[in-house]
Amino acid sequence: MKNFRNRFIVDIALLAVAVVWGGSYLAAKGLTATASVPAVLGWRFLVASLALSALWTWRVRRLPGRTELLTGVALGLTQAAVLFMETFGVAGTSAGNAGLIIALTVIFTPLLDAVATRRWLPRGFFVAAAICVVGVALLVSGDGLRAPNPGDLLMLAAAGVRAGHVTLMGTLTRNKPYSSITVTLLQSLVCAVLGMAVDPAGMVQAATAFDPTDWLGILYLGLAASVFAFLIQLWAVRRTSASRTSLLMGTEPVWAVLAGVLLAGESLGWIGALGALLIVAGCYAGQRIEARFRSRPAPEADPGQGATQAAGHGPEQDTERGSTVGSAAGFALRGSPGP
Repeated sequence: MKNFRNRFIVDIALLAVAVVWGGSYLAAKGLTATASVPAVLGWRFLVASLALSALWTWRVRRLPGRTELLTGVALGLTQAAVLFMETFGVAGTSAGNAGLIIALTVIFTPLLDAVATRRWLPRGFFVAAAICVVGVALLVSGDGLRAPNPGDLLMLAAAGVRAGHVTLMGTLTRNKPYSSITVTLLQSLVCAVLGMAVDPAGMVQAATAFDPTDWLGILYLGLAASVFAFLIQLWAVRRTSASRTSLLMGTEPVWAVLAGVLLAGESLGWIGALGALLIVAGCYAGQRIEARFRSRPAPEADPGQGATQAAGHGPEQDTERGSTVGSAAGFALRGSPGP
């Protein structure tokens, strides 16, 4: 009974992360109506950086070495590229579309990893990927076939760049004694600095233009969608399997659609709803196929291949504090600390 209760608590916590992330697209879209995208990101990650700094002071208090510092900055730059594309993208499309299209990262990431490791995925994975492509075509078509709008295209590009970011994260941090808190803080600081540097005047204007609801949106993105989600992942992945973590957090696009429909009055239409269903089904099937494939031992003919698995296929330990870094599928939907 106690084990069941513990599993239930972990499941609810991970589902809460998916809900928070799903709602973040609508929150970001609302903020871009008041302030510029760089200003929104600047304020969001300034808040996140302050909270992560407090966490770092409490849990780590160890300055990063040169390599760890450069790794955090490099990942911060790629993360910032993703966030700028995502936030510009969600400003130009619906929150539901944004959440569904960015979910394609779970398809793109294993493809990039397969190219990097030269360990090719099974045929079924490519069938799932094709289903996702059809789903995107239907989703962006509205009530009839049409070209996708710029926001949809930016979200699609962001999914590809995020896949590269996740793959790079695995390459740079695999088997390294880095603190996940330190690396995440460095990424957040880079995002905050870039947001402020790109539009310093916009940061000031946003501070005066934001009403209490807007500031709640900033706190939601900076604390709930970034710091809370990061901490829950570190806590929960030590208490459940990577596949269960991916399954629960993979419901993010569903919550993005529900937030858009219920809170913002967005409408998918029958064709769009069918596309959304195909995207969710294809991503889920692709995740399961890839997880089963990665659980097999690498061929003995390539001795280096077994150590070259993607970030988190089977969680890696943060040796400094014993915290567990989540699976690639978990990070793929949003990276760290994503919006």
